[in-house]
Amino acid sequence: MNTFCRHRGFSLIEMMIVLVIIGIATAAISVSVAPDPAAPLRLDARELAQRLTAAQHEVRIDGRVIAWEPRGDGYRFVRGTWATAPGSVVPVVSTAGELDNFGQDDALRPRQWHATAVEVTPPAPLLLASEWIGAPLRLQLRSGPHTVMVVRDATGGFQVQ
Repeated sequence: MNTFCRHRGFSLIEMMIVLVIIGIATAAISVSVAPDPAAPLRLDARELAQRLTAAQHEVRIDGRVIAWEPRGDGYRFVRGTWATAPGSVVPVVSTAGELDNFGQDDALRPRQWHATAVEVTPPAPLLLASEWIGAPLRLQLRSGPHTVMVVRDATGGFQVQ
């Protein structure tokens, strides 16, 4: 008979290897789960680029210039309304009185920023016209230390950088 009794269990080395693997997996998960502080600003920039593209298409279809106006808490799109000219059957665009602010349009209605305290450079209203080839444009969105650019190239496409 064999008097040696084999003990069952894990050695210290095996236990240490398992703990190291668990530690690495936990660190990887915590890094991937940590919130990105610039994510709301990038979301604002992507949505703005999509809405500027929609506004550009609307201008090309309708013919009326659309202005994009940044505000402290968000932004809005506005355009003149059609008015009848005395003695003419052809309507004209009027900016007198109430402007069309797209209140019923889901794509172009006024919006709030997702990020807090967004600053836009340049702060002046942006005019979207019906020309197919426009001047390049750069809108800089800043929230705290984070900055994102919305760029319009010469072909009229808006991109986030």
